[in-house]
Amino acid sequence: MSERAAPFYCPYCGDEDLRPSEEGHGSWECGACNRAFQLKFLGLLARGVSRRADFSAPKANALEKGSLQRADNGGDELI
Repeated sequence: MSERAAPFYCPYCGDEDLRPSEEGHGSWECGACNRAFQLKFLGLLARGVSRRADFSAPKANALEKGSLQRADNGGDELI
C-alpha cells in the first residue's frame, strides 16, 4: 500500500514550509504562519449529467438548446 500524498501548500498562507504534526495522522504544521491543520478524506461526491431521452440531436444542438443539465447540487452534499 502506498503512502498518501502530502499537501504542497498551507491552506491559510500558501507557503510551502509544511511539516507533519505530532497530533496524529493527517495533521500538518506550517512554519511560515505557525498554524496547524488536519486533512481528512470525507468521501466521494455523486455527480453526473442528465440528458433528454432524445439522443438523435447532435451534441452542439443539444448544448444550444440547453437540454444538458447538471444532475448534482454543485457538490455541497456528501453521500
